[in-house]
Order: sequence, then structure tokens, then C-alpha cells
Amino acid sequence: MSSIFTKIINREIPGYIVAEDDTFIAFLDINPLAIGHTLIVPKKEVDYFFDVEDSSLAAMIVFAKRVASAIKKSTHCKRVGVAVIGFEVPHAHLHLVPMNSMDDINFANPKLKLSKDEFNKTLEVIKQNL
Repeated sequence: MSSIFTKIINREIPGYIVAEDDTFIAFLDINPLAIGHTLIVPKKEVDYFFDVEDSSLAAMIVFAKRVASAIKKSTHCKRVGVAVIGFEVPHAHLHLVPMNSMDDINFANPKLKLSKDEFNKTLEVIKQNL
């Protein structure tokens, strides 16, 4: 069965897609810790992050770096944190979370509830800064 991320990649369900190439896709997390919280996902469905091929892991970080730079410019945060959790969806992915303190990347924090307009505004600003 395809993961929810594969369904976004295949455009079977909508997603707020920030960037994409032949190998990776970046889209806004629909349960964000902060405005601009973005997921970096390989298009090839692999459950466990450290089972992704070495060359793909390296390329994923380079792809994420470009997206993180746009997030930082868009949200005016001090840093963009990176987290690999892997329990939410059985498809390898990185979380890019805008941060101003260590507390901002605590996944026990309440998630933001954003409207479609807020997601779309965030999406457009990040895309402009890519």
C-alpha cells in the first residue's frame, strides 16, 4: 500500500509542494510545529531513513539545504532545524523546522492549526525565496 507521501508525490491527494526534482519533493507539513515546517521526501518509497541508499541520502541533504535556505529567508528564523523521526509515516523523510530556540523543534509541542489561505501564503513566500 502506498504511503500518504507517495499519494502526494503521485498527485493522488493534494499537498502544498514547495520544490521538487526527479528524486525528491518538499512540501509543507499539514501539522506544523512552526509556520514554514516542511518535509523533504525521496520519491522512491523507503520506510526507514537509514535504509535510503548512500548517494540518495547525500543528494537529499543538498536538496534540503536549498529548501532550508528559502525557509530561513521566508520566516526570518534564527535557524532551520532538521529532524528525522520516522514513526509518523512509513516513508523516509526529513523535517525542516524554522527555529528561534531549542524548544521550537520539540515534537511534543502543540501543532499549529493553519487555514488553507495561511498554508498558501506560506507556500508562495517560500517558493519566491527558492
